[in-house]
Amino acid sequence: MPASVSEAEAAGRTPAGPGDDVAPPGHLRLKLVVAFDGTHYFGWQLQLKDVSVQLRVEEALARLFPTQPRVHSSSRTDTGVHALGMVAHFDVPKKDCRMTPAKLVLAVNAHLPPDIRVMSASRARPGFHARFSASGKQYRYQVWNHSAHNPLLVAQSWHFPRVLDLAAMRKAAGSLVGRHDFRAFSATPGYERRSTIRTIRRCDVRRSGPLVTFIIEADGFLYKMCRGIVGTLVQVGVGKFPPDAILPMIESRDRSLAGMTAPAQGLALWRVYYGPKPKHGAAPAGEIIPVEDEG
Repeated sequence: MPASVSEAEAAGRTPAGPGDDVAPPGHLRLKLVVAFDGTHYFGWQLQLKDVSVQLRVEEALARLFPTQPRVHSSSRTDTGVHALGMVAHFDVPKKDCRMTPAKLVLAVNAHLPPDIRVMSASRARPGFHARFSASGKQYRYQVWNHSAHNPLLVAQSWHFPRVLDLAAMRKAAGSLVGRHDFRAFSATPGYERRSTIRTIRRCDVRRSGPLVTFIIEADGFLYKMCRGIVGTLVQVGVGKFPPDAILPMIESRDRSLAGMTAPAQGLALWRVYYGPKPKHGAAPAGEIIPVEDEG
């Protein structure tokens, strides 16, 4: 994986934490919802040498604002991962921002490549933070389960031609819901983690013809956690693991005992939640990004 540049490193300061990153006096904080096809990018986050989605968004904003604002995102995504609901924010001096949010969307998109689009823009409160204010995220993963791959979904799905046992996968998915230590499903990120405990609120497996969709919603995700979960569930679907093996995997905290990591191209960040934690199957009472971290 290419070396990434943290937002703090790129901005030349220490990382912000909850409550200590607010818009400077005389500035507006603007929130964007960004969608992108990650096929040709080395993830969202700035890289030392490679092209990222964040780089392209910041280049577009630099064409509009002389301060060349730094963009802060709700999530990181890995190389080849997509998004429909990536949330980001940036600050600009009030004197430099006279566009309406609707015009800002048009202006930014005019300077972006066609595989990256700002879906909406709005003014945010000075203390809003795309990452630290989030209460949850939803990822979706698509598997094309047919002998021949759908050519229209080559870049957005994992082609898996073997027969899958949907009932077994659903039973296994139910064991993942709740507050657990998900170390066994996560790759080592290359930095110290304060905690590997997360709460999965929803883990559904849906089928529509050959298309199998995994919907995973949690208060947060570890590095490659979604792909580790999907890879394991697919292996349950072909009988490599029984459905009741999931809890022992969780309790082991050992990545080598869980299943494979699913390929990146099937994964998409679908939406980010803000405000009260959402209940299963229901919208949260607070703000929701209405479009459906690499997890």
